[in-house]
Amino acid sequence: MVRKVINALVFAFLWAVGVQICCGQNISRSSFPKGFVFGTASSAYQYEGAVKEDGRGPTIWDTFAHTFGRVIDFSNADIANGQYHLYPGDVELMKDMGMDAYRFSIAWSRIYPNGDGEINQAGVDHYNNLINALLAKGIEPYVTLYHWDLPQSLHDRYTGWLHPRSIKDFAKYAETCFKEFGDRVKNWISFNEPHNLAMQGYGSGTQAPGRCSTLLHAFCRAGNSATEPYIVTHNVLLAHATIVDIYRKTYKPKQNGSIGIVLNSIWYEPATNSKDDIEATQRAMDFELGWIIEPLIQGDYPSSMRTRVGSRLPKFSEAESTRLRGSFDFIGINHYTTWYATANKIDSTTRVLLNKSLSDSGAVTLPVAIGKPIADRANSLWLYMVPHGIRSLMKYIKQKYGNPLVIITENGMDDGNHPLVPVKYTLKDKKRIKYHNDYLANLLAAIKFGLYYVDYNNKLKRYAKDSVRWFKEFLGFIVKFMRINV
Repeated sequence: MVRKVINALVFAFLWAVGVQICCGQNISRSSFPKGFVFGTASSAYQYEGAVKEDGRGPTIWDTFAHTFGRVIDFSNADIANGQYHLYPGDVELMKDMGMDAYRFSIAWSRIYPNGDGEINQAGVDHYNNLINALLAKGIEPYVTLYHWDLPQSLHDRYTGWLHPRSIKDFAKYAETCFKEFGDRVKNWISFNEPHNLAMQGYGSGTQAPGRCSTLLHAFCRAGNSATEPYIVTHNVLLAHATIVDIYRKTYKPKQNGSIGIVLNSIWYEPATNSKDDIEATQRAMDFELGWIIEPLIQGDYPSSMRTRVGSRLPKFSEAESTRLRGSFDFIGINHYTTWYATANKIDSTTRVLLNKSLSDSGAVTLPVAIGKPIADRANSLWLYMVPHGIRSLMKYIKQKYGNPLVIITENGMDDGNHPLVPVKYTLKDKKRIKYHNDYLANLLAAIKFGLYYVDYNNKLKRYAKDSVRWFKEFLGFIVKFMRINV
């Protein structure tokens, strides 16, 4: 669903995953390692609006959101939060809260309206203005090059990420961004959540471009859920490695920036202590986090995926494996919740009929086991508040993947969007304050979204929720502490 609230995401650097985590609920600046950064984050399609202004071309999300039956509440992001025009005020809000950084995505179709061809200078000018506004307030930009909004023309021309040509076109777009903005942008992210991009866009069909072949999804007009998620992910990984190589060889020596990729991962725990459930839990991790991170660490997909997916899982050449290994300066992790995992007892024939790619892991993952929820739920049906999960996930990454540099790029909980509820009650978000405090206490790093309420009936006016005051006090304490200890 296209969110209709300001999804301000607070993210933080975990410069060393192995730092000692504080165990109590009362946290202070002294608990945090040096280099810790707080920031907010967004994505172009969810925030900017102005979808037909200044030469921006249509994207697969524009098409998807305007297709009947795709979005439950029939909303779209034509206006969104209006940040394309209102960004100066939003930068002031970030500064007022004491934030150090802002993660945002560039809309590919604002730079190249048709995906390639001539550069749209108006798009370049907009992001130059945004970057300069951030830097003028002492806020560091963190730029995501692809947050799911593929130019529609590339999908129409050759089915987008399903075709290897997407690698070349993405490389051209990325290099343009390095040239235009790299003198000021020192933190680049190639892709946001390749796993969700592939599984929801090409497996279940629940997100753009809405391709699938499952019998459970009646709206997919084309697709193959058994193969397309794997093909898309393969091309995305190769596109990532390609632009990292370009950046490191041509731009990093002069610009002195860093580049990474953002992965999503729920933390999974076995529903029971049975051997089957424990093994299913590991496969669940392999088919979500391992699917993307292992090629970047080891040059190939997890062995459990090779075994269970077989010939449907593409293979890397020796040169591709070499280029993939180590193709990151940091790994971004988007983590929101923890679920249970249990062994899937459905026979293989039935799994094919339901959705092959969604059941290949042989694990059933749900936030409920034996009728009992894993924890208290936020607004979203999938989001349960399990603070220890992020701590467990970071420990898992450290131990299994050699302690790579990790940035927590997203974390938080959402509010309901109830138009009949008075604004003064909407601003009371005690549950979010507790969520944020508890996750910080478990990992010394967290993100939160929904800090500001947006009044869509009053020129998109921003209203601060109680958690904004909490953050201002919290970050103000940090600033005072740092001054005292300089």
